[in-house]
Amino acid sequence: MRARLKLLLVKGRENGWQTGCKKTGWGQMAQRLAVVGAGIFGLAHAWAGLKAGYQVEWIERDRQAQGASIRNFGMVWPIGQPLGEPTALALRSRELWKEAARLAGVWLQPCGSIHLAHHPDEFAVLEEYADECVRQGLPRRLLTSEEVQRLTPAANPAGLQGGLFSETEMAVDPPAAIFRLGQWLRSQPGVHSHFSAAALGLEPRGGGGIRIALANGEELEVDRAIVCSGADVQTLFPQQLAESGIRLCKLQMLKTAAQPGGWRFGPHLASGLTLRHYRAFEFCPSLARVKARFAETAPELDRYGIHVMGSQNEAGEIILGDSHEYDNEISPFDKQEIDALILRELAKVMQLPSWELAATWHGIYAKYPAGLFWEHEPIPGVSLRTGLGGNGMTLSLAIAEKFFQS
Repeated sequence: MRARLKLLLVKGRENGWQTGCKKTGWGQMAQRLAVVGAGIFGLAHAWAGLKAGYQVEWIERDRQAQGASIRNFGMVWPIGQPLGEPTALALRSRELWKEAARLAGVWLQPCGSIHLAHHPDEFAVLEEYADECVRQGLPRRLLTSEEVQRLTPAANPAGLQGGLFSETEMAVDPPAAIFRLGQWLRSQPGVHSHFSAAALGLEPRGGGGIRIALANGEELEVDRAIVCSGADVQTLFPQQLAESGIRLCKLQMLKTAAQPGGWRFGPHLASGLTLRHYRAFEFCPSLARVKARFAETAPELDRYGIHVMGSQNEAGEIILGDSHEYDNEISPFDKQEIDALILRELAKVMQLPSWELAATWHGIYAKYPAGLFWEHEPIPGVSLRTGLGGNGMTLSLAIAEKFFQS
C-alpha cells in the first residue's frame, strides 16, 4: 500500500479506527486492472483507476447496481464521521462528487444539514460537539430554535431546543446518480464493461497476473484486480470474508410522494436519536444521558436500531428512515412495526405538507465494526475491499483515490 495510506492507517489506529488492511505487493502501477462491482465503492475504484492510467475491465453481475448504493438517503454526510482523518476523507469525497457531477450530469445539491434537538440533553451533546468543531475550524455552529425554523420549514417547533448546522453535507439521488455515473464511466476510452456477467472466480495466471472467469463464458486476463462486492460475502473468497468480522446490516426506509406545490425541505435533517448512532458524537460526555433516556423510555428503538433522518431528492420526494438489524436477525420480509416506529419518531421532530408514502424498501450493507472499511489480499494482486457500512456515498470516492496515490 502506498505511503500516504500507510500514514492514514497509523493516524487512524491512534484515533481508534482502522481498515483491516492486509495488503502487500501492489508495487508499481500495472496496465490492466479489473474492478468487480458497480456499486458506489466499485464505481469509485473504476473511476480512480482510470484517472491513474489503468485500462479498466469493469465487472458487474447485474445490468446495473442493485444493492445498498441505490437504496440509501443520498446523503454525502461528512458530519457523521469521527473528527480527524475520517472527516478529511469525507470532505475530499465531497470535492470529488462535485467533479463527478460535472462530468456525468448528476444532480447534486449542497444543502448542508441540521441536527435537531428536542430535549435538553440532546442540545447539550450538540454544544459539546460544536465546541470541538470550533477548535478544529470546521464550518458547524449551534442554532437557536428560531434560527432552525428560518433555515427549514420541516422542523417541528413543538419542544424544539435548537440545532446544529453544518454546511458540508450534500444531496444526490442514489439510483439516478449511480446510473448516470456508471453510464458516463462506461463510455470512457480505457474502460471495458462486462455487465450482466458475474465473476465466478479469480486465480493467479502462470507468468503473473490474474485470470477471471465470468458467468457469460468470458475469461479475462489482468495484472491486478479489486473486488468491491458489497454485501455479497458468499460468491468470491467466502472464507476470507467469513473470517473478517464483517457484519451484514438490514435497513428499512421509506419515501414520500413529491411534496405539493414545489415545497422544499431545506438541509438534511437528523433527530436526537442519530446522536447515539454516529461515531462522530462518541466523545461528548452528555451522550450517555441521551442513550440512557431512550433505553429507558423507548427500548423498542434500541431493539431495531432506529434513528430518524430525512433528505429531499430532485423530484421533491422525501427519503426517510431508518432501522438496523444485523446478521441472523435479517429477514427477507420487512416489518410493518419498524416502519410505524420510524414514522412515529419522525412526526415528533419533523412536519411535512404531505406524509403520503410512495415507496418502502430495505437495503443490506456490509459493515466492518473495527474500522472505516476492510481490506485483504487473498492472492497476490487481488484486493478485497468492502465493509464501508452506511458510509459508501460519503467516503468511497476519496478512499478509492487514495488507493492509487503514490
